[in-house]
Amino acid sequence: MPTLTRRHILSALSLTALASCGLSQAQSWPQSPITMVMGFPAGSGVDVVGRAIQEPLGKLLGQPVIIDYKPGAAGNLMSEHVARAKPDGYTLAFGTAATHGSNAALYKKLSFDVEADFVPVALILDVSNVLMINPDVLPAKTMAEFVSMVSTNPGKYNFASTGNGTGTHMAFAELNSRLGLNMIHVPYKGGPDAITSVLKGETCCMMSQVQTGMPHYKAGKVRFLGVTTAKRVAAVSEVPAIAESGLSGTAGFDSSIWFGIFAPKGTDAQIVAKINSAVKAVLEQPEIRSKFEAGGNTIRIESPEQFRATVKANRAKWAEVVRAANVSID
Repeated sequence: MPTLTRRHILSALSLTALASCGLSQAQSWPQSPITMVMGFPAGSGVDVVGRAIQEPLGKLLGQPVIIDYKPGAAGNLMSEHVARAKPDGYTLAFGTAATHGSNAALYKKLSFDVEADFVPVALILDVSNVLMINPDVLPAKTMAEFVSMVSTNPGKYNFASTGNGTGTHMAFAELNSRLGLNMIHVPYKGGPDAITSVLKGETCCMMSQVQTGMPHYKAGKVRFLGVTTAKRVAAVSEVPAIAESGLSGTAGFDSSIWFGIFAPKGTDAQIVAKINSAVKAVLEQPEIRSKFEAGGNTIRIESPEQFRATVKANRAKWAEVVRAANVSID
């Protein structure tokens, strides 16, 4: 009995020491640069937001934040890389409503689970998309005119996206499904290439993020017909919401997306809390808030627990859209 008691005591002491060690490591984190992996190319809307918070986030955490680009498969290459990374807080994913929502319904053979294999760390903002057209290719001035022209010419018009399964693709797929439009999807490798295709007239239109389409809109090179959020966006308040177009099928249309930060499953809760707190502080900086809002985005601060609920609801929402639009990618 004494030997057994001694063994129990030693085991308890050992576990206490391990717990203390883990607690100490979490408290001293970070001690080296943090890598934020981006699933879309430089210059994309995701990248614009990531680079905006990169430096201020690094300053608050006390270590540089390095952006590592791993574009491809609508962000799945990035997600796979981070899902397999060591859960020590030094490798994070810059995720979206597509990478951690619609992709789960679109791709049947993912090597990771968008919920189980990640820890939601911090939601950053809601991103507004807008139906952007080249008026020389499709001279519509309203949503009603757009629908009329496309409906009377089935299969004639091509629409661009930032890639199969991305938020811009799914927003257009939802619109086409609701309105019964027959258009040809042309996926590109990212926002810059997709927008260039619209400017050149290779495609007639796309669902562009307001922030990336804004310079071309202000220059008069493209026309904005309707934003995908339920209500108008302050940065382009003259552009109606698609939901208010009065067209059959558009009532309640809301195909906005979000961007946020994820960590591999198993990441210490204290590290997650530190990053969440730092992101919140960055988003509360007036210059950051003004920059994002000027681009048509809405800052959205949530706790890790709230963000987890958002991911779950988002996954369910896009699963319904994928079924309704009959979209599948393998």
